[in-house]
Amino acid sequence: MLINIGLGGIQIKMSIYEAPSLETGLDGTLVEVIQAVPAFGIGILIFIFGVIFLGGIATQKRRSGFADIPMWGLLASLATFLMSLMLTIKENMIDLTTLSIVVAVTILFGLWFFLSKGRGEI
Repeated sequence: MLINIGLGGIQIKMSIYEAPSLETGLDGTLVEVIQAVPAFGIGILIFIFGVIFLGGIATQKRRSGFADIPMWGLLASLATFLMSLMLTIKENMIDLTTLSIVVAVTILFGLWFFLSKGRGEI
């Protein structure tokens, strides 16, 4: 950390992390942040999944008294899958391993959803 005391006041410059350039647009900024912190893209996907999954379960349980966990898991995994597809458009946003894990989780929640329902329930 560099501290510079001058006529304009105190300026503190952190050399650990360089702020991303906002001149390239939002996608360029996200790419720079993900290159600096590779877990950021995965964190975005986990956040989306968690908000939809936990929010849906809590809302349904409050309104009807029970929560359909396989349904909310499928909805959250589908939303996460769509977001991961959007993140694959720009290079270096998420890698193929992350995308394959998201696809596998979506397929597993889909199987759980369809196997948990009886005839005529879907």
